[in-house]
Amino acid sequence: MSVNSRVYVLDTSVLVEYLDKSSPLARKVEVIFKKALNYELTLYTTSLALAETLYVTSKFYKAMGVAKPNDEALNYIIWLKEYVGLKVGNIDEMLALKIGELKKKLDIALTDCSIVAYALELKGTALFRKVEREMKPTIKNLRDLGVLFLSEIPLETP
Repeated sequence: MSVNSRVYVLDTSVLVEYLDKSSPLARKVEVIFKKALNYELTLYTTSLALAETLYVTSKFYKAMGVAKPNDEALNYIIWLKEYVGLKVGNIDEMLALKIGELKKKLDIALTDCSIVAYALELKGTALFRKVEREMKPTIKNLRDLGVLFLSEIPLETP
């Protein structure tokens, strides 16, 4: 399978990492967003990951003491879509079945399976923040599917 190195399907962990300015990985996400703004990359996520991003972002803003965390979380989603150009793929019946098959094979979170399945459909690259504990037993399978981790790529790579 040929992979389009200009297409990334971003997990919630990557989308939320940008907000943590103290994280060294936030700079990598910023580089990815800038490349998308310059039309060097096309960024996607799934509708399931978008829902999770709204939830996690709202919790993040609440923990930071933001007056209206839900409003800020929604504003962040709008910014991702309208400014950064994040495209959201809806999960139709065929993609849902592929996600289910990946869940059986990989035994990782359903949202993570949606990112991998959508990346395969687009012939793109699934991008996660780091190798999560539940991913460790199936890391070879994930790498065989072309999954990348923000924590492992050089700053200028994306």
